[in-house]
Amino acid sequence: MSKYKTPGYKGSCDNGKSEEREIISCVRYKCGLLGTIQDVLRQRPGWVEVKDDGEWDFNWCDVGWLRENFDHSYLEEHVRINHFRNHYELTRKNFMVKNLKRYRKNLEREIGRMEASKCDFFPCTFTLPSEYHLFVEEFKRYPGSTWIMKPVAKSQGKGIFLFRKLKDIIDWKKVMGIITKSNLFVPLGRKFDLRVYVLVTSYIPLKAWLYRDGFARFSSTRFSLSSINDKYMHLTNVAVQKTAPDYDPQKGCKWQMQQLRRYLTAKHGREMVETLFKEMDNIFVRSLQSVQKVIINDKHCFELYGYDILLDQNLKPWLIEVNASPSYTPSSQEDYEMKCRLLEDTLNVVDMEGRLTGKEKRVGGYDLMWNDGPVYREDVNLETFGSSCFTANTHLGCVNDREKQLRRLMKPFPGQKRM
Repeated sequence: MSKYKTPGYKGSCDNGKSEEREIISCVRYKCGLLGTIQDVLRQRPGWVEVKDDGEWDFNWCDVGWLRENFDHSYLEEHVRINHFRNHYELTRKNFMVKNLKRYRKNLEREIGRMEASKCDFFPCTFTLPSEYHLFVEEFKRYPGSTWIMKPVAKSQGKGIFLFRKLKDIIDWKKVMGIITKSNLFVPLGRKFDLRVYVLVTSYIPLKAWLYRDGFARFSSTRFSLSSINDKYMHLTNVAVQKTAPDYDPQKGCKWQMQQLRRYLTAKHGREMVETLFKEMDNIFVRSLQSVQKVIINDKHCFELYGYDILLDQNLKPWLIEVNASPSYTPSSQEDYEMKCRLLEDTLNVVDMEGRLTGKEKRVGGYDLMWNDGPVYREDVNLETFGSSCFTANTHLGCVNDREKQLRRLMKPFPGQKRM
């Protein structure tokens, strides 16, 4: 049972504009995880948990279950599951880099360098052991630089370390891992990165939603490259930070995305911050396009990705990694409520109950970012629209008035009265 207070679900009502669709009165679900997602599923009207080998309509599983069971399961038309079969093409660090490099190379060959340059959002990266010798050449070109070593299939900061000498990675020459160059922006004297949530409901055609909420994760120790062995200084993962001697669970180590956007706007100006968020939109779309042809598309599948973004001293965003199973473990009541909203709205978009028309550009805190092409905001003037970077229908870090929007948008749950 969660120690945090569960926010009650706010009923939604129909505004009379939805197409008539059959509303499913009961959804049988299976969930292989504990905590926040269980709380959200259990409080959803008309959803009933099934145990063991019971038949289910919806499965929120971990990737281990998917690997062992997906290929042996028959899925009926209406069934949904929360991972694509080979999600790892984007969510394993080495595969992500491989696919991004190939995508960028194809763009340069087919369209030109200008278009390919829009994919210059991931750091100089080498995959071990295959690219070790290429890394050594690059290492010698930049003596004294700081590099980051990461295992390819671990999470929550496990196995990550910084180094400046080749002898520090001698044991990794034959181990699968990636090496990236460190390039940071450190406001308030502490390292931080961003966690952003992107929901993909289809790869062919590509349909992706961006959530308005997210957060920045700060290290608890003031930043300095004079000490590269202090994990509390260099790793922002909450799983690492909460073990720090001076960690305060009441304060935590997070800012909500709205708070960060206000801070950056006050410090750097609205225009520079809007450019930053547009460049992040570009990262989300281009990274998904880089795996669009290799992901096994399946109408039964959706994926809620957790993107990790780092900013450099010029407010340029860099893609660090994409998580197929982002943590929903809360670090505070505020964090718990944000993740409950995120998961509720994920279920709203997946729409097991059949309350949507399929034409929505916004569902709760989600904005439709890409639907087989860019989705523009309602106020965009297409006649004066520039081609250098699309203005997506995204509102990351903006007001999330989801309850009001859901009441206007959706039919009530079966058995609920209209408000």
